[in-house]
Amino acid sequence: MAHVVLVHPEIAWNTGNAGRSCLAAGARLHLVKPLGFSLDEKRVRRAGVGYWERVDPTIHEDWDAFEQTLPELGEPVLLTSEAPRTLYEIELPNDPVFIFGKESEGLPREVRDRYADARVSLPMIDPEIRSLNLSTTVGIVLYEWMRRRDDGRA
Repeated sequence: MAHVVLVHPEIAWNTGNAGRSCLAAGARLHLVKPLGFSLDEKRVRRAGVGYWERVDPTIHEDWDAFEQTLPELGEPVLLTSEAPRTLYEIELPNDPVFIFGKESEGLPREVRDRYADARVSLPMIDPEIRSLNLSTTVGIVLYEWMRRRDDGRA
């Protein structure tokens, strides 16, 4: 199983869309507080298009609480624009834990530094594009994982 971790997400509809992508791909969604919205907001449910109850995300009180569970979940793959390799250049672990930072700032520096060898980015042709939308990136990553898994490469 793959896990998708949103660290300090700020935008409700991105989280709802990511949750829907997790359901479609058979992945588990994790949210690391603080969140920039309430999970009871209509916007989360609306973005999840009626599937939000099935998403049933695992909520972690903070990064430290999440990090304690990481060894049980699998191997981290950090998505960040500051990465030496792209997603397409690495071999994905059998049990990936895809970790994404908040929309405005990405992952905290200390997390990026601690897991420097696990950092990957998505390739982008236009050098002026800093990043893609969070929920778009979650979808790309999950479907690349599914493609490789179905080909026997993940």
